[in-house]
Amino acid sequence: MQKTEHIGIAVKDLAISIPLFEKLLNSQCYKTELVESEKVNTAFFKIGETKIELLESTDPNGVIAKFIERKGEGLHHIAFDVTDINAEMIRLQNEGFVLLNEEPKQGADNKLVCFLHPKGTNGVLIELCQDKN
Repeated sequence: MQKTEHIGIAVKDLAISIPLFEKLLNSQCYKTELVESEKVNTAFFKIGETKIELLESTDPNGVIAKFIERKGEGLHHIAFDVTDINAEMIRLQNEGFVLLNEEPKQGADNKLVCFLHPKGTNGVLIELCQDKN
């Protein structure tokens, strides 16, 4: 893993959360994106080399909606940049980690992504990200 790519924060409403985080971070939201496969709208901020991703559910039964229902708004995941997501998935499986998807899938911000089960990572949902370029 090369660096922290982004920190994902689950929010109920981007219309409220974007202005809040613009004030908090003293930075403008530079991009919003619908990720239909994950049933989320996202908003991105850049702080140094790290991005903050706000996640709003587009489906009341979606993963983010269920997360907020159980835990409330807040930290959802930490994403790490990898150069070869397939090799990293194999390495982590061989180390005993449980992957939540068998193959990399399309994520936001032109990334291939894979999530690790939080039961094996001290309760933290970990996302692997690789640029599609």
